[in-house]
Amino acid sequence: MSFSPTPVGPPGSRGVQEQREKWERKRTRTVRALVQTEQKYCKQLQLVNTYFVEILKAKGTLRQDIRESIFSSIPSVYSVNQTLLVRLENGDLGRGFDDFCPHLHHYVTYVDNIQNANKVLALQVKKNKAFRRFKKLQESRPEFLNCKLEDLLPLPIQRIQQYKHFLRDLSENTSPDYPEFQPLSRSVKLISEVSQRIQDNARSHDNHLQLRRVQRLLKGRKTRVVAPGRWYLREGWLRTVPPKGAEVKPKMFFLFSDVLLQAKPCHPLHPTNGDKFAGQRVYPLKDCTVDKVFGHTQSQGGLLSLTFPKAKLLLMSSDQEDINDWYYSLSSAVGQLLSVVSTDSCCLWSLQTDVVCGLYRQLLSVVSTDSCCLWSLQTVVACGLYSQL
Repeated sequence: MSFSPTPVGPPGSRGVQEQREKWERKRTRTVRALVQTEQKYCKQLQLVNTYFVEILKAKGTLRQDIRESIFSSIPSVYSVNQTLLVRLENGDLGRGFDDFCPHLHHYVTYVDNIQNANKVLALQVKKNKAFRRFKKLQESRPEFLNCKLEDLLPLPIQRIQQYKHFLRDLSENTSPDYPEFQPLSRSVKLISEVSQRIQDNARSHDNHLQLRRVQRLLKGRKTRVVAPGRWYLREGWLRTVPPKGAEVKPKMFFLFSDVLLQAKPCHPLHPTNGDKFAGQRVYPLKDCTVDKVFGHTQSQGGLLSLTFPKAKLLLMSSDQEDINDWYYSLSSAVGQLLSVVSTDSCCLWSLQTDVVCGLYRQLLSVVSTDSCCLWSLQTVVACGLYSQL
């Protein structure tokens, strides 16, 4: 009985080959899932575009501005994705996404409008009887599989998030030597930017809802909560320690990115404001100093000292975890404001220096070469720069 030994390759070659085969299997699964979900997505886009956008346009059930407010760039998104689907079904992923990404502005338009679209749609369903009847009729078609229009409108936003994960998996399991590697890597970056925009918009919307909620909790309109650039951080009950040893009273505090709002509950028997708060004082955090007086160890609660240019606030809680959370939230908010102020100051100094230097160069080009005039000009500019320091 003869024996033929199996050829042995270079050390480590088998491990490399196994890794490549593993990558290829993952890549194949990802491509299959991408194509299948793209086919389903395009069918759903077609439902919206055909049975809502085009028919509404033909019937005139909604004014053009209202129709565009609800559906935004859906027709353009559908057109772009039809082209992408053909590429994907033909296995041309790299070129498909290379051609797709320059049209991402249609998705950006849709992303920026989605909150307004939901608002306008809800208003039309509530007040427009003809549209409400039309919507119900279209949704009853068997093609919709019991889906409501409200379920279909978020699909482009959800698809961007799916693209990001699909492309990331594909680029991670594609060899850098493959022709598709570079276009896939570029597409990951571009689609991730749109994905980040979606997250930022959602966070901004949630913050706006929080600001409006707090505004509704306050009696009257004297204290304005909703303000540009303001972010809601937290709220809760804390006891204020008066400076002259009077009674310690619980107060409701609302912490925002730029101010701390102190409020007290309205009388529970008040006919309209029994469940609201009356704003007492707004403390700007810009020049605030936060110190923990006690509560550094595992004791029962703690005391915080907040020092403002014209006021000092002592806040107490019997909950150790709660007082620590307030300390970190306040310190972070103040620190963030200080970093913004510092950055703005550096930018202003840089701008002022650039302006002065630019003026110096312009004057230098027209001043006579007389040494006395030149020396006087240099002295004036140097004094100007010194005054900026």
